[in-house]
Amino acid sequence: MTSTPAESSFLATRRGRLTLLLLASIGFMDFVDASIVNIALPHIRDDLDFSVQNLQWVLSAYLLTYGGLMLLGGRAGDLIGRRRVLVTGTVIFGLASLAGGLAGSAAVLVGARLVQGAGAALMMPTALSLLTTSFSTGSDRTKALGVWGGVGGLASAAGVFLGGVLTQGPGWRWVLYVNPPISAILLVGIYALIPGETQRAPSRDLDLPGSVLVTGGMALLVHGLIEAPGRGWGTSWTVAELAGAAALLSAFVLVELRTDRPLIPLNVFRIRGLAAANLAQLIGVGGFVTMFFFLTLYMQNVLGYSAIETGASYLPLTVGVGISAGLGTALINRIGTRPVITGGALITATGLFLLSRIPVDGRYLTDLLPGLMVVSLGIGGVFVGATTAANAGVPPRLAGLAAALVNSAQQVGGALGLAVFSAVATARTNDLLAGHAPASYAATAGFQRALAAAAVFLLAAAVVAVRTTNNRGEQGAAETPENHPARRAVTSAH
Repeated sequence: MTSTPAESSFLATRRGRLTLLLLASIGFMDFVDASIVNIALPHIRDDLDFSVQNLQWVLSAYLLTYGGLMLLGGRAGDLIGRRRVLVTGTVIFGLASLAGGLAGSAAVLVGARLVQGAGAALMMPTALSLLTTSFSTGSDRTKALGVWGGVGGLASAAGVFLGGVLTQGPGWRWVLYVNPPISAILLVGIYALIPGETQRAPSRDLDLPGSVLVTGGMALLVHGLIEAPGRGWGTSWTVAELAGAAALLSAFVLVELRTDRPLIPLNVFRIRGLAAANLAQLIGVGGFVTMFFFLTLYMQNVLGYSAIETGASYLPLTVGVGISAGLGTALINRIGTRPVITGGALITATGLFLLSRIPVDGRYLTDLLPGLMVVSLGIGGVFVGATTAANAGVPPRLAGLAAALVNSAQQVGGALGLAVFSAVATARTNDLLAGHAPASYAATAGFQRALAAAAVFLLAAAVVAVRTTNNRGEQGAAETPENHPARRAVTSAH
């Protein structure tokens, strides 16, 4: 008997809409925590007596374990059970956030951020894999991935705004205190909406050597990129660290080729367009996320904005990203992911170029807002299109791995962009300072050059996007929606 469209659409049901809201909320919380502490850093430094050199670890500690454990977290969901891994990650994330808010020393806060990143690494790929397997029909999947892609862009901007509001309001500790109650609410939703697993993979299916190698390699790579701007790209320590990461990841590939039960089946990269979609996202995120770092410094250090004024400056961007994500989702059904990613990257590059012309005595309405709005209208398409293309044709048994690859691309892209563009900005600023230029002029010139380089990154992302599969939201041949646990739960509920 043939199902009607309404019967075959999980998203058309109340449970489906609540499930999408739950998974998008998990993604939003994890994305936000990568940026929400940015504006709070000066207050954290004064309160906990951080040195200038060690302050960066409030950000870097989270990104280190988040990026380093992402692939392991995604595959663990495939093998152990997605609800189990999601619950574990949410509990870890909430408790670590509480510990960070209560921290009385710099060491405790950095340690809490390390653990918090580990929790997020379990949550994020598992939530995305649940989304792609739960919303399995072409129309459902495209809409759900559109929401997820929009959440990624929105959270990056909203994190800066919320950080400013909380820091200038109840204080910087509330940047972390908000997470435990939200985590508790999410846990209730997980148990109510996500079906439990009746089986788990035997312990022999867990590739321990591969797990150690990929986690070590990813952590070393992210750490090396984070530290490179401060230490210098040519220093022996930076070269050794990046070479060590390459060696570990190369050894991981060799192990995966020889084992019968690999942690990451390398044939996943044979799925057409998957590698190109992830690479486009890596490069695009590298340019986009770095924009917040330099514009925040420009607004606070050059224009003299307060924390809440800086955060509020990004509000129009969040609205624009929401609009462009919705438009991108609609366009995918008509013209496919490839032109959406390519066009979005070109629009974003144009916006970044406009922002690269910020003057020392800049004004928000004339020098910042136009570029921010152009960026917002492009980046939503990049997030939505790349996420959809990177998950197209992936069978449900590898959904966690595909989700981990998407999120790893974002984390490595952010770390790479910050490392490269910080070096570009610092070199330009130092050259001008050596020539006795005013500090504000030298800093602004460095920001200008970094933003121009970020625009080039987005142009490169557009070129790579041409190699992606032009997916229009069709259901992959490898998928069997009738076997999806979320769909079975809906069927039994009705």
